[in-house]
Amino acid sequence: MRSIRAIAALALAAVGLSVALTATTAAPAAAAPGAVTWSDDFNGAAGSAPDPSKWRYDIGGGGWGNNELQYYTNSTRNAALDGNGNLVITARRENPGNFSCWYGSCQYTSARLLTAGTFAQAYGRFEARIKIPRGQGLWPAFWMLGTSSNNWPDRGEIDIMENVGYEPSTVHGTLHGPGYSGGNAVGAQTSLPGGQALADAFHTYTIDWAPDAITWYLDGVQYSRKTAADLRGNRWVFDHPFFMIMNVAVGGNWPGSPDASTVFPQTMTIDYVRVQAWDTGGGGGGTGAPVVGYGNKCVDVAGASTANGTAVQLWTCNGTAAQRWSWPSDGSVRALGKCLDVTSGGTANGTKVQLWDCNGSGAQRWVFSAAGDIVNPQANKCLDATGPSSADGTRLQIWDCTGAANQKWRR
Repeated sequence: MRSIRAIAALALAAVGLSVALTATTAAPAAAAPGAVTWSDDFNGAAGSAPDPSKWRYDIGGGGWGNNELQYYTNSTRNAALDGNGNLVITARRENPGNFSCWYGSCQYTSARLLTAGTFAQAYGRFEARIKIPRGQGLWPAFWMLGTSSNNWPDRGEIDIMENVGYEPSTVHGTLHGPGYSGGNAVGAQTSLPGGQALADAFHTYTIDWAPDAITWYLDGVQYSRKTAADLRGNRWVFDHPFFMIMNVAVGGNWPGSPDASTVFPQTMTIDYVRVQAWDTGGGGGGTGAPVVGYGNKCVDVAGASTANGTAVQLWTCNGTAAQRWSWPSDGSVRALGKCLDVTSGGTANGTKVQLWDCNGSGAQRWVFSAAGDIVNPQANKCLDATGPSSADGTRLQIWDCTGAANQKWRR
């Protein structure tokens, strides 16, 4: 969450944790989500607590580094299953336990749940389907903290979803780290069209986290992608396991306090939380490895962009995810979660290839022959370095198979 977290260490201390967390730490390389490694669908009896083998609680009313007004409890009044496959976090204007907050007697209670000590993972897809609360002074969030022994912000923070009540249509996705925390954080936002409020319906909030990039999605639509180049020369600290946090804060430096228009109680309803591995095989037993061709250059996605229509080219081999290709059993060739595609399904010599959403069409079917050719059967043509040239940025195309060196590949 924005502008904290001098108190990140308190989050661990509150639940008696060390930094030796359960984690999936294999260093994946290909940018495609794979097998589900952790999930919670919140099935259980209405009024019951969330699964204690998956979720812990932060408890207290010290302001959490942001002058927040709520006292976080572990009570089912503030976090409980609804009996319909959802977890409900409820912010209330009450103080039944006579809790003390940093400003005096607490005015609000809420809940903050986390997987510290039960689950952490480096890289992959992290997603939740959530219906957020509404109202001035409300601050729901789905976010992550790094498990390293460093203090915040050096340990890193990834905000998958944050909303403040005075921006009912807008979701924020943010990175915090050394030199880019609080008001200097690196992030982006997107808004629903036509003034729709996020609180009106469920939405999915997702990140894809690769070793060299983090990409945010709202309802499956990408709205931001950040790499080390976006950190203004500061250090990329997103290279170790992180744990997840879900909470509803009340008040604080960013959202401001509730006012006369704010109705309580307010609820954040979570349908599911799901984590997938970063699949080096693209989900089909492929290599997740570079494809090397003419001039010992690698098949590369230009700019490591995931936009449809991004050029596929030759480039000096550098080991990044933009050069790691998987070969699933469906005949596709994949990088950055998308497919190698013949532009417009063309079959003519010189038709360029590109990156595109995987759709199972003939334009995305490839065969790697024993002779080192990569053949598109629909066109009956070979992947070919234009020119022929091996200069960085040389576009790849399809061409009649000739056996020439600019059509030979190895992986």
